[in-house]
Amino acid sequence: MNNKRGSGPKGSKKGKASSISDEAFFGNDPKKRRKKTKNDDFIESSDSDDDFFGGSDGDDGANGDLVEETVDETRKRLATELLEKMRKSAKEEGDDDDEGGDSDKEIEEGERDSLVAQLLQQKQLEESGRLRRLVASRVQKPEASDQFQLLVKHRQPVTAAVLSEDDSKGFSAAKDGTILHWDVESGRGEKYRWPSDAVLKSHGAKDPQGRASKHSKLVFSLAVSSDGRYLASGGSDRHVHLWDTRTREHIQAFPGHRGPVSCLTFRQGTSELFSGSYDRTVKIWNAEDRAYISSLFGHQSEVLTIDCLRKERVLTVGRDRSMQLFKVPEESRLVFRAPASSLECCCFISNDEFLSGTDDGSVELWSLLRKKPAYIVKNAHSLLAANKNIEQKDCPMIPNGHIEYGHHTSEKYDSSSVYSWVSSVAVCRSSDLAASGAGNGSVRLWSIGSETKDIKPLYNLPVVGFVNSLAFAKSGKFIVAGEPRLGRWGRVPAAQNGVAIHPLKLLS
Repeated sequence: MNNKRGSGPKGSKKGKASSISDEAFFGNDPKKRRKKTKNDDFIESSDSDDDFFGGSDGDDGANGDLVEETVDETRKRLATELLEKMRKSAKEEGDDDDEGGDSDKEIEEGERDSLVAQLLQQKQLEESGRLRRLVASRVQKPEASDQFQLLVKHRQPVTAAVLSEDDSKGFSAAKDGTILHWDVESGRGEKYRWPSDAVLKSHGAKDPQGRASKHSKLVFSLAVSSDGRYLASGGSDRHVHLWDTRTREHIQAFPGHRGPVSCLTFRQGTSELFSGSYDRTVKIWNAEDRAYISSLFGHQSEVLTIDCLRKERVLTVGRDRSMQLFKVPEESRLVFRAPASSLECCCFISNDEFLSGTDDGSVELWSLLRKKPAYIVKNAHSLLAANKNIEQKDCPMIPNGHIEYGHHTSEKYDSSSVYSWVSSVAVCRSSDLAASGAGNGSVRLWSIGSETKDIKPLYNLPVVGFVNSLAFAKSGKFIVAGEPRLGRWGRVPAAQNGVAIHPLKLLS
């Protein structure tokens, strides 16, 4: 693979105190130290952080009294604080149950420490993708009253919807360029305001190319960083825009793509940003340093969907009917091709498994060890399943139990397959619960077998319109759907432009 890697952030100077190479966290020299501050756990850029960015001229005597610590000492301190916090919470739960003597307390402390160790190990395995939570079996059957509720309204069709790491905030974008920041509980939203062209140029934006006379505000994709600090947006103006979620202000514009930016994703736990475009490339950026890193090549057509977990591996889907897994450090890639359809969307299940949706209505399960799907669910969003007036007993069935295409009359069925086009897939983080969306009137929930390597249908969640963006809460307690995106060749007059939410009841 022909990858071009950048040497670092543009405009950085050798002697600048805030450069990455001078920062103790990124250095390998144990002799490099930095001073300990009260807000050591949070790294934020503000005018008052003089000690962090190179020290202050005044108060030298006071600064000399502060204890210096190495990177290893900082990590040890943070780990110790986390352990103490978990022990305290476990102790409070134990004190609520009963009170005993000194000997009993010593035994309880030992049991508590072992419980904390198990919780930490389980959390690490889940975050690394090596342990899968069993959530699908705990999902209860939705009642008739449980339906998608419109949470946020947009004037024009929704193109993207994402959730923050703590599931408390959400972000959505529409074709008119509107970006909303809303609360999951109340649905109260706040609008991001686009700056003027002069401000965009000062933030790095280039002049419009082609026939365009000004920057288009049409947004195709959104992504939010794990710490919730940055929101990235991409659209038809060929730029990746960076926003500060705390102030809702535009802070940077990354030029470089030669086509519309169709998809975005942050690598979990980092400020590393990946963007896919119609120019057939994937570019890597650093949101913290406001810098371009490198480009990934391989697709022969437009890149449609992109996803990334904690590892430096990027999963993409393009109109060239291929899904590609880029291994960034190794500068290599794996190519997976669909049997007889064009792939439309994809997402990671774990580091070694992923899910995809196709334009012929199939949902496919893939494994890193095979170039072909490990399991295929055909007609995952058949129109007949959503139409109660049509009897299904006379329709032919395919081996996995779903209705086959083609056995319909014009009076009963719209022969266009656009309504069965799987336009979005999502997986609840580190779990076996997945969902897919199309235009047939429902979002389908699936159970992914870790041992059997199969996909089993769970429930249908009725929704009106095209579902082109799905996001699971990390807890699995609700799912968010946005509709629609990228101008599908169909129209549902009864559908409302907006973001809908559906609660999921889980067994304890």
